[in-house]
Order: sequence, then structure tokens, then C-alpha cells
Amino acid sequence: MRHDYRKRAVLLASALSAMAAAGVTLALVAMPGNAASAAAPSNTSPPTISGTAEVGETLTADRGTWSGSAPIAYAYRWRRCNASGGNCNNIGGATDNTYKVKSSDLGNTLRVRVTASNSDGSESATSAQTAVVKNPSKPPASGCPSGSVAQASQVSPPARLVIDRVQFSPSVVTRSTKNVIARFHVSDTCGQSVQGALVYGTAVPFNQLSVSEQPTGGNGVAEINFSVLAGFPAARHQQLLVIFARARKQGDNLLTGISNRRLISVRVSLG
Repeated sequence: MRHDYRKRAVLLASALSAMAAAGVTLALVAMPGNAASAAAPSNTSPPTISGTAEVGETLTADRGTWSGSAPIAYAYRWRRCNASGGNCNNIGGATDNTYKVKSSDLGNTLRVRVTASNSDGSESATSAQTAVVKNPSKPPASGCPSGSVAQASQVSPPARLVIDRVQFSPSVVTRSTKNVIARFHVSDTCGQSVQGALVYGTAVPFNQLSVSEQPTGGNGVAEINFSVLAGFPAARHQQLLVIFARARKQGDNLLTGISNRRLISVRVSLG
């Protein structure tokens, strides 16, 4: 009986020793694996900046490429540097991934520093500098004021006046017609109706209609009431009454400035 007890005790001790040995072995195998799976962030491709380095423009930072254990948090810090990209200082409050360029950045360059953090540590990486910040490029002057209706006095070269629409009443001129009413619409080359433009009209050949010059109203229309003169018709079989029309700005040279001219015709029936 005592012999059986002693035998069981020896077997139990041997089993415990084997388990302990196995446990130590397992612990030694597991520990290197845990160390390998935990890693602080490491930058593998630096941050970049997209956008135009001009006052008023918005720049956008790309954080670059990072390795390390997830989750990784990213923080941004915009920095103002000299024209060569050195002597950089943090810009107060500029901690988003976008940055609107300010007048105080003029003549300098900008960089963004990205800091990546996780439970195992953190690391920072900085972008290359932008081009030297400059004032925004001004588009070529159009010569047109703002708004849907332009005052002729505010239109200047390179803009021009355009007689873009004409309506006649009556639409057909006969031997018995005494008056021809023409409604001229004037716009500028920006597409705005023009108020205060002077519209001149006369028949070609001369002496068929009276001569007149009238200003355009707020809708860009000038109305001229032509009287039919003794010179009409100019030919026995005349089919068209041709009118020379000109739009100009008060005080402009008739041959320069923003003035423009065109020939327009209305049907004639002498039957």
C-alpha cells in the first residue's frame, strides 16, 4: 500500500516537472512574438503639401506613409520658414490638415510636420517646403464693371460695346411708310446690358431716313424714330433699306475707345 502511494507521488512529481518545463518553454516562445507585434510608428514616405502658395489659397497636407501598430493617431503642425525652407517656426493655431495662406506668409515658404502616435510611442516627419508665397495672380482686366447692367461710363477697353439685337416697326417698309421705329439693344463684350450708351443711326445711301442719336435705357435699349425722307426709295427695285448704326460712350473718340458699329437692314416692298 505504502509502495503504491510512493509510486503515485513520484509520477505526480514527474508530471508537474514536465508541465513546469513546458510552461517555461511556452512562455519563452510567446514572449518574442508579443514583442514583434508591438511597434511605434515609423515614417516610410514623408508628408506632402498640395495647393498653390498664394495669399488666400488653401493648402492641404497629406500625412505620408507610416508603419506601426494600429491604431495610429496623426497630428498636424504648419510651420512658416524662410525663402530657403529653413529657420522654421510653428504657426499659431495651424493644426489642421488644411491651411489658408495669410498675408503674413508672403515671401516665406511653408512646411507641415506630422506626428504619428500609438500606445508604443510617437514619431514626427516634415514635408518639403512650398514655393515662396506670393500675392494672388490678377486675371486680365475685362474692362467691365460688376452687375447685370453696366453703365456706359464704367465700361473701358479691352471691353467693347455691341449692338446685338434690333427690332423694326414696321417690319416691311413700303412707299407709303412715313416713319420707321428701330429698337437697338446694346451690350458689352462681357454680356451685360449697357445703360447710357449713345446709339446713332442713318440710312445708306444717305437722305432716305432722318439722322438721330439716342441713349440706351436701363434695359440696354435705345429707340430711334426715323422719318422717311424724299431720298427713299434709293432704287426702283429696292428690296432692302440698309441702316448704319453705331454705339459709343459719351466723350469717346468716334473711331476708338469702346465704340462699335454695324450695318442692319429692313425689308422693302415697293409693289
